[in-house]
Amino acid sequence: MATKNLLPEFSLAGKVIVVSGGARGLGLTQAEALIEAGADVHALDVLATPSTEFAQVAARAKELGRSLTYHQVDVRDTEALQNTIFKLAEPAGIHGLIAAAGIMQETPALEYTAVDVTRMLDINVTGVFMTAQAVAKAMLKAGTKGSMCLIASMSGTVANRGLACPAYNTSKGAVKQLAKNLASEWAQYGIRVNSLSPGYIATDMVVNLFTKFPEREAEWAGQNMMQRLSSPKEFRGAAVFLMSEASSFMTGSDLIIDGGHTAW
Repeated sequence: MATKNLLPEFSLAGKVIVVSGGARGLGLTQAEALIEAGADVHALDVLATPSTEFAQVAARAKELGRSLTYHQVDVRDTEALQNTIFKLAEPAGIHGLIAAAGIMQETPALEYTAVDVTRMLDINVTGVFMTAQAVAKAMLKAGTKGSMCLIASMSGTVANRGLACPAYNTSKGAVKQLAKNLASEWAQYGIRVNSLSPGYIATDMVVNLFTKFPEREAEWAGQNMMQRLSSPKEFRGAAVFLMSEASSFMTGSDLIIDGGHTAW
């Protein structure tokens, strides 16, 4: 039986999708899934050079007749961000956004400085907002409809036990609320906006953290119903679902994938 026409609503053929924070980690993993579903992807990140894994995904894209292109930009530089996104939209428009750019800082609330709080919110909230705004403007100019996924976190719903990250958790709560508000304003233009809230992910950064705090690996795994951490690849399906017509009646929602952490 031929399978190429099964579940066509998950196809991203002909779509152009922007992934901020796409040079590595979760953003790059999701970008690869989008490419395999048929999309051309533009990855934005602050790094001067993307990770070594980026070249491998770009090669995979070429094999599939798709493209993965890197663009260095700081999401705090609103003008450069907007100019970059507008240029990307010129050939064929933009049909989707995964806003995964963000930082995390572990500092007790009594020791946090205003400078650090401002930096956190500038990147994790304002940067996400301005990225979504620029993509929405590009969509409206090109007359395209599409979908956006703002990467939040389960930490936007609950406080992390034994982990002092008050500004980060606040920023992710704001991202969830931002998605709902953008969804309410932009549905009239055919633009859907949702957020994705992952639980603990065993990224390279987290694995390296366990060398400093080895007890956290078991502690964090034990806080969810599945008794383990997730891997970046377990969010591939969510990326394709949220960017495709498979989620055509979904907007203003937060998709929590946390192994049951917040359901206790």
